[in-house]
Amino acid sequence: MRKGMIHIYTGEGHGKSPAALGKAVQTACRGEYVVIIQFLKGRGLSDSEFVKRLEPEIKLFRFEKSIGDFRSLSDERKTEECQNIRNGLNFAKKVMNTGECSLLILDEVLGLIENGIITVEELKTLLASKPEDMDIIMTGSFMDDDVCILADEVTRVETMQFRIWE
Repeated sequence: MRKGMIHIYTGEGHGKSPAALGKAVQTACRGEYVVIIQFLKGRGLSDSEFVKRLEPEIKLFRFEKSIGDFRSLSDERKTEECQNIRNGLNFAKKVMNTGECSLLILDEVLGLIENGIITVEELKTLLASKPEDMDIIMTGSFMDDDVCILADEVTRVETMQFRIWE
């Protein structure tokens, strides 16, 4: 049996979620199953007809109801969305406990720490439920040493601007 790994795609650059989706497609091409849970994405990919065509190999879930940016919500809406987000985290734990996929993507889960919705310790507790052979990808811009040590591999995504001199 192969040992599953925990990967983090982080950084200020664009492309973390698309990179995770690329890994999802690679995994599905091998005949394995993928679960993607999106956090803090507004509408995200949940309404995409394209993603629905990838089922049953790739299943996408989003538990938040708001389509806007979390930081712009009223305190009352934030409280409601925090409960929805916790439901998403509980679902992630269920996915790990049942082992229903070989790759679990927690898209923008690191943003939950950055926004004070969960702590690093809560994320660590969640990851403790990971089956030995499951891979997990976590994405988000937030990174510190306590988060970094949770992963087997960290990929930093940066956007660089080049100027062409005449």
